[in-house]
Amino acid sequence: MAELRKGVRQLIAYVLDRLERTVFFSLRFTFPRSYISPLGFLGMLTFSVFILLGITGAMLMLYYYPGITTSWDSVQFIEQQASLGYVIRNIHYAASNAMVLLAICHLYYQYFSGRFKVRNEMLWVTGVILGVLTVLEAFTGYNLIFNERAELAISIGVALAQSTPQLGPLLRFFVFGAGFYDFIIRFYTYHVFVIPVIMLLLMGLHFPRNLVFDVPMVSGVIGAILVAAAIFPVELGTKFVPGAPVGFTVPEWYLSSLYAFLRTGMDKFVAGVLLPGLYILMFLVIPFVDRGKRLSWRDRPFFTGLGIASIAQAALTTAWGFWMNPYTNIPLFKLYIPPWSLFGFMILAGVLSFAIVYAALSRRKPTPARPSVVTQVKIGPRWARFNLMALVVFQLALNGLLLRAVNTNLGSVVLLELGALLLSFSILFHFYRISA
Repeated sequence: MAELRKGVRQLIAYVLDRLERTVFFSLRFTFPRSYISPLGFLGMLTFSVFILLGITGAMLMLYYYPGITTSWDSVQFIEQQASLGYVIRNIHYAASNAMVLLAICHLYYQYFSGRFKVRNEMLWVTGVILGVLTVLEAFTGYNLIFNERAELAISIGVALAQSTPQLGPLLRFFVFGAGFYDFIIRFYTYHVFVIPVIMLLLMGLHFPRNLVFDVPMVSGVIGAILVAAAIFPVELGTKFVPGAPVGFTVPEWYLSSLYAFLRTGMDKFVAGVLLPGLYILMFLVIPFVDRGKRLSWRDRPFFTGLGIASIAQAALTTAWGFWMNPYTNIPLFKLYIPPWSLFGFMILAGVLSFAIVYAALSRRKPTPARPSVVTQVKIGPRWARFNLMALVVFQLALNGLLLRAVNTNLGSVVLLELGALLLSFSILFHFYRISA
C-alpha cells in the first residue's frame, strides 16, 4: 500500500511538472479560505454556469432529433418519458437564463468599478463580445424546440437579416438557409458547436491570469438555478405547424427590448440592428473614452450617470416588450406600440436617471485613497457547532427526500430538493469558514 501511494504521488508530480508549461497552468486558480464578495468574480460564476450548460446540453443531445417534424416531438419525449429528462431540461433552461443574467451583472460591475482602466481594454472588449454571444447562444437554444414561441423568434431573426442593406438576402440565406428544414440543422450546429467554440476561444483572451474559484459560491449559484427551475418550470408550448395560425406570444426577457422596438413599426434594420447596436457600441468604446485616473463609480459622475441611464432604459423597454394592448383582439393593434410612447418614456427615463445621478455625485468630494479593510466575522464555538450540526442533519434529510423523489419521478421536487441541498452546502461551508 505504501508503494502504491508513493507511485501515485510520483505520477501526480510528473503530470503537474509537465503541465506547468501549458496554457492551462498559466492561469492561477485561487480557492479562498474565507468569504469574499462574489461581485469580483462574477465572470468565473458565469463560466461555471457555462460548464453546467455544456453538461446538461450533452445529456439532452442523446434524445434530441433536429427536424421540422421531430424537434418538438423529441423534446416532448425528453420531458415526459426520458429518465430524469424533465429535470435535465429544466436545469438547462434555467441555467441559460442565469448565464445571461450573470453576464449582464458582470458587465455592469466591471463598468461601475472601473476595472477596465487597469490596462484591461482587451479583457473588456472580449467580454462585451462574449456577452453578445451569450445572448445568441441562448437565442439559438430556445428555438430548437420549434414551438410557436420559437417561430416568432425565427421570423424576427429572418426579418432582421433580410433588412440588412445590400447584404440582406445573402445574410438571410447564410444564417437561416432556404427554409424551415435548413434552419433547424443550422441552428442546431450554431448552438452545440459553432458559438460554444468561438466563446471558448474568446475566453482564452478574456480570462485574467488569476482566477477565483469559490466552491461554496458556485454551489450556491447552481443551487439557486435548480430552485428557480423547480418554481418556474419551462413550458413545452404548442407545436408549430407551418401554415397554421399562431397565437400571441413574446420572446425571452433578454430579447423583449428588441421586440418592443420592432413593434413600433419602424424600419426593421433601424429598430432591430442599429438601436441595439448603439447600446453595444457604447460599452465597446468606454475604455477608450473614460480615460480618467479614478476608478470608483462615486468619482465618475458622467459615466456612472450614463450607466444608470442605460439600465433604466433597458428595464423600461424590457417591460414594454411584454406589454399587450388589452383593449383589442386584432393582432396588429394588440401588438402595436406607438413610437412616441416607447421612445418618449425612454428619453424621459434616461434623462431623469442621468441628471439625478450626475447631480448627486457632482456635489460630493472625491473619495480619498485609503487601504481597504477586510472585516472578518467570527462566531462562538458553541453556536458554530450547533449550526454546523443542524446543517449536516438537514443535508442528510434532504438526501433521503431527494432519493425518494427520484424513485417516484417527481421532477419539480427533485429540482427543489437538489437545489436546497446545494444551497445548504454553500451555507454549511460558509459557516465552517467563519468559525474556523
